[in-house]
Amino acid sequence: MNGVSAEKRRFGIAAMLAASLCFSLGGLLMKIIPWNPLAINGARNLIACCVIGLYIRFIKHPLKCNGTVLFGAAALAATTTLYAVANKLTTAGNTIVLQYTAPIWIIVFMYFLFGQKPDRTALITVFIVLIGIVCFFLDSMSTGRWLGDVLALLSGITYALVFLLNRFEKGDALSSVFFGQLFCGIFLSPLVLKETVFTPGVLTAVFVLGSVQVGIAYIFFTTGTKYTEPVTASIINAIEPILNPVLVAIFYKEVLGRFSLIGAAVVIVGILFYDVLTAKRAKAE
Repeated sequence: MNGVSAEKRRFGIAAMLAASLCFSLGGLLMKIIPWNPLAINGARNLIACCVIGLYIRFIKHPLKCNGTVLFGAAALAATTTLYAVANKLTTAGNTIVLQYTAPIWIIVFMYFLFGQKPDRTALITVFIVLIGIVCFFLDSMSTGRWLGDVLALLSGITYALVFLLNRFEKGDALSSVFFGQLFCGIFLSPLVLKETVFTPGVLTAVFVLGSVQVGIAYIFFTTGTKYTEPVTASIINAIEPILNPVLVAIFYKEVLGRFSLIGAAVVIVGILFYDVLTAKRAKAE
């Protein structure tokens, strides 16, 4: 990124790494909370909104409200909502890996929104990832989880827009995240009143989900995307689709199907292949 020092780039990478570690808690926490996914998303975003609001006040960051910021807020709200619902309809592994296709959609959006044409490496990566997506749906068609996989894939598309928030002239990622969480909290949290299970364990999981997995995670995320390229930032999140299903498998005993495992490997390897070649090219230049 032009105008960003090497020190700030390293700081941005560390922030993205911290964000991915926080994000990886989502699959397990959402599985153990026996609520409607929309109620979970409302509650976690309401808590996260308070965390982000305190952070904004602490750093004295001026909130912006314009069309670009609100578009980003809608993308963030759609991402968290689609993820929450998909996580209940399919496996946590399928959900996070299909959301992890975001770099592919970033390539697409960079072309249509900013005129940045994809090179041969990008096109090869798109083809590889599409093969991985097909593997997921081979599994989901036999298990009846195809709707969850579709929603997870859509969350990857909206997530790509979240990575691009700082690329727009009038964009402000922190403001978009705050408003997106606020919207979800206002419109979805009332659904919590319909729930009946409020044990200490469930309430603790909801609090951690909102404060750490969303609130603190997006503080790291918005900082990281400020100092790293969109594709690079999204690749650092490779820890999330790996650690997320591992935690669910260990503590919730949920595992991926055979084709989904193949698809996960193909998607992750394909995107890492793109990142490595892109990073080498950037270093050479």
